[in-house]
Amino acid sequence: MKITKTNKSRIKSIDFNDLKFGNIFSDHMFICKYQNGRWKDPLIKPYGNIEIFPGTQALHYGQSVFEGLKAFKNKDDDILIFRKEDNYNRLIKSSERLCIPKLPRSIFMDGLDHLIKLDSLWCYNKQGYSLYIRPFIFASSECIKASSSEEYTFMIITSPSKRYYSNDLNLYVEQKYTRASKGGVGYTKAAGNYASSFYPTKLAYQNGFNQIIWTDGENHQYIEEAGTMNIWLRVKDKLITPKLSDTILAGITRDSIMVLARLNNIEVEEKKISLEEITRYYQKGELIEAFGTGTAVSVSPISSITIGDKKIKIEKLEDGFCSILSNQLKSIQYGIVEDNYNWTSKITIE
Repeated sequence: MKITKTNKSRIKSIDFNDLKFGNIFSDHMFICKYQNGRWKDPLIKPYGNIEIFPGTQALHYGQSVFEGLKAFKNKDDDILIFRKEDNYNRLIKSSERLCIPKLPRSIFMDGLDHLIKLDSLWCYNKQGYSLYIRPFIFASSECIKASSSEEYTFMIITSPSKRYYSNDLNLYVEQKYTRASKGGVGYTKAAGNYASSFYPTKLAYQNGFNQIIWTDGENHQYIEEAGTMNIWLRVKDKLITPKLSDTILAGITRDSIMVLARLNNIEVEEKKISLEEITRYYQKGELIEAFGTGTAVSVSPISSITIGDKKIKIEKLEDGFCSILSNQLKSIQYGIVEDNYNWTSKITIE
């Protein structure tokens, strides 16, 4: 792998106390191109502009997929990358659905490890901080025919981050616009999934909400995701979450919380959850907590859910399931407790 280091790091110009999610990028980036039927020699170079032509296919047809994962520092200044195998596997699943050639595992893993080690100082060693990692693939042929590309570019960039949401979540249930439909690409991390969500989310912002809950594309009666998160409800002493389908992303944080909940003897049920059920749980006093999970947001409490003109307020419990599971997850990610699940991959900085 060819590595070209930057002549001057930008890290001293960054105020880590005033980070906005996704706005600051580390010193280097990883690039590997697919041409003539194979993935070619990868390289790492200083973060900067890339050259694409106006006819680049990704710009016209949205043939692009991405992933999001995080790295954390433990007390010994080692870097712990969280569940990178799962992120690679999901990237391949997304690529297959969007007709993108399979990226070799060695390119993903070696590129990730070398890049993170090179930019290790950007992973701030303090609770609440992490290094957000964005691998992505886009169609890079110069052609405007409506067809899959013959060339692709795989890249990894990284961004120092703090908490995604500074406040608890007040969510609006979306019953007009649809995030995903059966047989589509809702279960993938396709770029277009997110582009189509921005307008209805903007409308929710204008009405005082900070995210929306997506419902099924057929009747808009069953909840699916909350913005870019999987959603959880605590009903009495049981956690319920929408059952995975081809319209719901299989969140890696979702899976982690499911494992931890069951280890805490918390009953977990995956099922279709209707809006009528949520209202009924609330009216009967059985809806105790609600929260969202995702790589960027981690575990975020939900303060309210608005269905039509009815607002369901949800109390935040200091010792509730959300708090307990969130703290346990963070303890693993930061290496405070032993990782018994092989979720973290350690990079030792010499």
